[in-house]
Amino acid sequence: MLFLCLKEMSKKALITSICVLVFSSVVVVSTPPEDPIKCSSQNTTCTITNSYGMFPDRTTCQASQVLYPTTEQELVSIVSSATRKNSKIKVATHYSHSIPKLVCPEGQKGLLISTKYLNKIVKIDVEEKLITVESGVTLKELIKEASKVGLVLPYTPYWFGLTIGGLLGTGAHGSTLWGKGSAVHDYVVEIKIVRPSNFVDGYAKVEILDEQNEDLNAAKVSLGVLGVISQITLKLEPMFKRSISYLAKNDSDLGEKVVIFGHEHEFGDITWYPSQRKAIYRVDDRVPINSSGNGLYDFIPFRPTPSIALSIIRTTEDLHESTSDADGKCRVAKLTTDTLITSAYGLTNNGIIFTGYPVIGFQNRLQSSGSCLDSLKDAKITACAWDSSIKGEFFHQTTFRISLSKVKNFIEDVQKLVELEPKGLCGIEQYNGILMRYVTSSSAYLGNQEDALDFDFTYYRSKDPMSPRLYEDILEEIEQIGIFKYGGLPHWGKNRNLAFEGVIKKYKNVDKFLKVKDRYDSQGLFSSTWTDQMLGLKEGVTILKNGCALEGLCICSQDSHCNPSKGYFCRQGKVYKEARVCTHV
Repeated sequence: MLFLCLKEMSKKALITSICVLVFSSVVVVSTPPEDPIKCSSQNTTCTITNSYGMFPDRTTCQASQVLYPTTEQELVSIVSSATRKNSKIKVATHYSHSIPKLVCPEGQKGLLISTKYLNKIVKIDVEEKLITVESGVTLKELIKEASKVGLVLPYTPYWFGLTIGGLLGTGAHGSTLWGKGSAVHDYVVEIKIVRPSNFVDGYAKVEILDEQNEDLNAAKVSLGVLGVISQITLKLEPMFKRSISYLAKNDSDLGEKVVIFGHEHEFGDITWYPSQRKAIYRVDDRVPINSSGNGLYDFIPFRPTPSIALSIIRTTEDLHESTSDADGKCRVAKLTTDTLITSAYGLTNNGIIFTGYPVIGFQNRLQSSGSCLDSLKDAKITACAWDSSIKGEFFHQTTFRISLSKVKNFIEDVQKLVELEPKGLCGIEQYNGILMRYVTSSSAYLGNQEDALDFDFTYYRSKDPMSPRLYEDILEEIEQIGIFKYGGLPHWGKNRNLAFEGVIKKYKNVDKFLKVKDRYDSQGLFSSTWTDQMLGLKEGVTILKNGCALEGLCICSQDSHCNPSKGYFCRQGKVYKEARVCTHV
């Protein structure tokens, strides 16, 4: 997501100095993002947002109180008390990386339960290759502790700042078409969940769900509406090594290659730069454990970055947007991608320097990263690029997965848009292009429905909700092509509101999920208007108002949903004629 040494200026020396600042950031003390929950001194009025500082509709959610249980017993007591009072409840994680409003209680009297201190490794069974953790344990800690006894998760998200409970709730994943697939929830063998109950159970009950219990398929991806996950047990594998090489190719045959590539390489993914007509294939496979190499993956966009560099980068991006400088954005995009490719995206052969491909190393050192969180709480000299407390990245994310049987046609539609507007996607290339990861069908009721390719777009968002983006219509059309023309499934933890319109109809087992939801929380204490809308129980996922299409709160149906005063009007798509997008006229 980070666009690193991107200051596009006339003086080459200044560009170089900023690049040096960014790459030196790995040895500068960083500061982790602020806690997303803030309360008054009396802890009677609290607010929660996400790590990006803003939900899609720009609201901040309120709660009357936040509680931080440290044990399952404390958690049961909290849920019991809230049930007796009929209080709305939501669960918050340490860093709150979900973009939609899944953590928002209903109204100002709701209760927040943070899993920040439910962060212990409960047990590791080396013989059975199982690890049991509390739900607030981060992916980083799980990887670290499992590796100490020679065990690993085979597939994980690439960012290790997620909690295990949080990533399960939204279906987070890595990339593979092999084995059980890339979603972490498909390696769950048991979940303990604390849910509301009746007075006989003391108003709270601990459900223990194993693989013999069908309710596990609901709890694996639950959106937080079933209760509070207290513990998770995951199946691990013995430690192994991987070999990674990045291979750059022209994207002319990308549509033909993607399915084949996914079946050929166990951990393969593709990063696509459409405006540059370039695709970067990650050739990534297991190798014998005795293969030479101690490689490390410290992904550059997830490293601590000097705050001053981030501020300059954002100022430049704002300037390009306000002056409609497409050429400037494309130059910055080219500099970004060239820098990332040259630096092997943060791979090193020995943990220090990159000397060439392949990079071979142990799974725990290559599978996930996020060193911008490895820091002390001091002055924000450096930070994660998206830290909302500094002037840094501020973006939209659109992520959806398309069936492998349809993915070729989707890619070709995107390429047709690039032919019509060659500079139209330079903006996403400043955020490292389109990440394409492989996912398989899942037994989880709200998990992936069939083998598919996941497309991840990150792109500029203005601080002014009424300010259109340069080439606003291109990305809006791609969003509608993927989600509506090809029936793409949106990622539960990302996306703008419009992606969730009618989404629940795409899940064949939604009725089973809703039945479990009704049994586990008949009062709807863990539900909210937003989750009810996502689950199709209420209308109103999209919001109609002036400028709503600019923020993805709606699909435009009239000019006022865009911004006519700045020359943006609601028009049909260029390739997908059913699309309605905000076009500069």
